[in-house]
Amino acid sequence: MKILSDYHVHTSFSGDCNISAEVMIEGAIARGISYLCLTDHMDYDYTDGAACFEFDPTEYFRRLLLMKEKYAKQIDLAIGIELGLQPYLSKKHHNLVFSHSFDFILGSVHLVHCKDPYFPAYFKGREEEEAYLEYFQCVLQNLEAYSNFDVFGHLDYVVRYGPNQNTYYSYQKYREIIDEILRSLIKKDIGLEINTGGYKYGLGVPNPYKDVILRYRELGGKIITLGSDAHDPQFLAYEFDRVYALLEECGYHSYYIFHNRTPEEIGL
Repeated sequence: MKILSDYHVHTSFSGDCNISAEVMIEGAIARGISYLCLTDHMDYDYTDGAACFEFDPTEYFRRLLLMKEKYAKQIDLAIGIELGLQPYLSKKHHNLVFSHSFDFILGSVHLVHCKDPYFPAYFKGREEEEAYLEYFQCVLQNLEAYSNFDVFGHLDYVVRYGPNQNTYYSYQKYREIIDEILRSLIKKDIGLEINTGGYKYGLGVPNPYKDVILRYRELGGKIITLGSDAHDPQFLAYEFDRVYALLEECGYHSYYIFHNRTPEEIGL
């Protein structure tokens, strides 16, 4: 199956990546990717851990516009960003989003009350189920606070790092709040990302689960983007053949790319 699109990719503009944009773009071209969107982290006030997830958007655009021109005949390069959502950052995010002509805005939750589930401290001293539920509650709070982005990233991100990962996790266990999240996304015309990082982290499934992807469609959701969450060229379009098959199983006939924050449908 031909790989066409990867819409969640990081470069050295992200605090957790040391690979240049040029190397990532060339890696995508080598893999036959037709549509690539760089979505570097902008997590204002990231206080958990030593990394800084902020960059200069003016320099970002200067560099990526040069890359866009350089590789124009080889790949469709979109300039995106991954916003690290926190409810009190709405005004700051609003100013950033309108400061430059982004093609695509990915909204994700990495911090839950200043703690990142990536670190074991988030789970310390409490039940895994409680920690997962708090994450989903935080997602809902963020959607209520700010919704000027295009697609929500790795909806069940928290499951990657739980003590038992997805051993005891299921959509049914959190159905009520996940459905509320999905209805909010649909109401606000925000798409859902299928993120293959779950395969990389050993879950055997993407983020979110198949049941969540299916439920999104049942509730009327249409906009799906595909993202590898790659921080290294070797993980570009990672396990996308499995995702394409999964989309077909769930009754989808297409997924989406974005230009100037406008969704464009690509058939499977």
